[in-house]
Amino acid sequence: MTGAARYTIATLLLAVLAAVLLLVSPAGAAEPLLGRYLSKVQPGELFAGADRFGPIQASAPLAPVHKGDALVGYAYLNSDFVNTTGYSGRPIHVVVGLKPDGVVSGAKMVDHHEPIVLIGIPLEKITTFINGYVGRSVLELASQSAATPPVDIVSGATVTVMVIGDSIVRSGKKVMQALGSAAPEAAPTVVKSLLPGPGEVRDWESLVGDGSVRRLTLSVGDVNAAFERTGKAEAIARPEPGEPGESFIDLYVGLATIPTVGRSLLGDAEYETMRAWLKPGQHAIVVAGSGRYSFKGSGYVRGGIFDRFELIQNEGSARFRDRIHKRLGSLAAAGSPNFPEIGLFALPDGAEFDPAEPWRLQLLVARATSAMDKAFVTFDLGYQTPDKYLKIERVAAPAPAAPTPAATAAAAAAAQDEAEEVPLWRRVWENRVFDIAVVVIAIGVLTTIFFFQDLLVQRPVLYGRVRTAFLVFTLVWLGWWAKAQLSVVNVLTFANALRTDFRWDYFLMDPLVFILWFSVAASLLFWGRGAFCGWLCPFGALQELATKGAKALKIPQVTVPFGLHQRLWPIKYMIFLLLFGLSLYSLADAERAAEVEPFKTAIILHFVREWWFVLFAVALIAAGLFIERFFCRYLCPLGAALAIPGRMRMFDWLKRYRECGNPCKRCSNECPVQAIHPDGQINPNECIQCLHCQVLYHHDRKCPVVIQKRLKRERREASADTAPAPKAREAVLTTDPASGALTMRPRAD
Repeated sequence: MTGAARYTIATLLLAVLAAVLLLVSPAGAAEPLLGRYLSKVQPGELFAGADRFGPIQASAPLAPVHKGDALVGYAYLNSDFVNTTGYSGRPIHVVVGLKPDGVVSGAKMVDHHEPIVLIGIPLEKITTFINGYVGRSVLELASQSAATPPVDIVSGATVTVMVIGDSIVRSGKKVMQALGSAAPEAAPTVVKSLLPGPGEVRDWESLVGDGSVRRLTLSVGDVNAAFERTGKAEAIARPEPGEPGESFIDLYVGLATIPTVGRSLLGDAEYETMRAWLKPGQHAIVVAGSGRYSFKGSGYVRGGIFDRFELIQNEGSARFRDRIHKRLGSLAAAGSPNFPEIGLFALPDGAEFDPAEPWRLQLLVARATSAMDKAFVTFDLGYQTPDKYLKIERVAAPAPAAPTPAATAAAAAAAQDEAEEVPLWRRVWENRVFDIAVVVIAIGVLTTIFFFQDLLVQRPVLYGRVRTAFLVFTLVWLGWWAKAQLSVVNVLTFANALRTDFRWDYFLMDPLVFILWFSVAASLLFWGRGAFCGWLCPFGALQELATKGAKALKIPQVTVPFGLHQRLWPIKYMIFLLLFGLSLYSLADAERAAEVEPFKTAIILHFVREWWFVLFAVALIAAGLFIERFFCRYLCPLGAALAIPGRMRMFDWLKRYRECGNPCKRCSNECPVQAIHPDGQINPNECIQCLHCQVLYHHDRKCPVVIQKRLKRERREASADTAPAPKAREAVLTTDPASGALTMRPRAD
């Protein structure tokens, strides 16, 4: 038994042992997960102005969401209602806010293991996709049978976003069904408004003491610490000068349209002037500050915007302009400090602002990091109008607090036809009929090439054109266009699914990838891994086409000594086993480590990602310009994963002569991946089924055996001539010392 055979058997045994460990690993029991993930979401992220979650209901994993005492909707986790298995084989958890009428008010992805999102697609793109469902009715979306989401999908993460979108709609429909069968009890609504009246005049200490005026104090050390938390080296390298305890800013704010606050801070005359200045329903604030930092700044111009602070309430914000503010020399409240900066700022006309609801003044601090760039940190000064200035009324909850009759009827109808619902994977397949047809035809063409390879390889020019055309198709259409690049991540997620929650519908989500894997599984029994690696791998096609271009440009090719080559190709098996073992501990970590494959960068994302990933992929392609298919030979973990079961192939389609390897070594020298040993044996683990050796096998100008047959045929044809011919000297096989190939030479007299 050869060393390579022993290594392959050992590798196979290790893989079988690891698979057994996978199969016997226990799977966790399914239970509602809302309680675990609800803490990762703020109520205001799901419903504008919401301030708290109610207790999770016992009848269904739903958490009521309240704005004050008013019920505004429900929060739920999509994976508590429907299967949300994504590309990673793990659930994608999204907390959704749903109004009583079935309209999505907000959603946030709280946990996932998608490799394309962990490393590749920015999370912001996925968030934008999810936000596209906000304001849409899940009942209306559920009635549509199209597989394409109503929101633009994210290129490169098709399966991920389609699972997210489908789960939001289907889980929302089930939530509406649950709500329709048990409508919640209406809660009273609390209405707050400012108390009318002239108010009273109070001193500075009492205003600050009861929260009528709020304060924010920052030291130099506070600001430097905030910039350190940004992690930006340029900002950290330029700290604010001074002692850490030195005052940076002492900022105060009060709502001047509260009669008591306004009269106390402005004085009676200025307060009445302000009331005449403001339009009905418009509000104003008083801001005062001291310290080395100016909250106004010096960069604004007449009519410009104060860019160092803004007022934020719920999802809205308001900035202040110079023309709607007044400079104040001092505050009227007894005992107030002498502030160098005081201003009365009116909120812009038409701004949505409720004086009875909490709001905050956000202060922006900038620090130059270069001649053109700055780093920023913000500090919040929260404000809540004290209850003594508010009029509080309790009224019956409005009808929308419970599902509308139309929503209840629609939910009931949805429950009736739920059994007839077409699964998402079937809708995806129906929507990609053309792509499926193209892939099936391509696989059919490749199968024909293999079954009738003798007819093709006997025509070297035709073979070269067919192979080049197929590689271009694989790279351009299958890879860059359809993004059907198989990966070792698929192998790891399949193994993970076997030990957790195996479901065929997940693997059917991407029809092209599923068809390719099905064809690869079948081809392993016939041709080993070569059918995929040599013909259907987009990155492999990219490497080979790049090598063709390098040879056309006369770039010198490096021949790796066979002894060194034998010690390098096992590296990819080690990489695969490391990834496989890591996946047993953490699939997410294994997916990150699988970036050793440049497929995502070069094929899926078209080289549009962080520079270090692009540099790595370009370096591998550049290495392939000198050593053909460098990555395939020595580093590809997917090739290693396919080679292990490929040892079970039932047929040997590659023909050999007894003279192959001894004495002729032409095939060994010309094999593009050095899969042929000097002794003439083909290593099936490394063979990519390019069929180049079969072209040589039939070539009557390159293969010595065929050359000898051709010469004998020519002598027979010459003997048919009537004229006597000189006796031909007998030809013998000799070895070319330069190439190692056999050639035919006449025997010496």
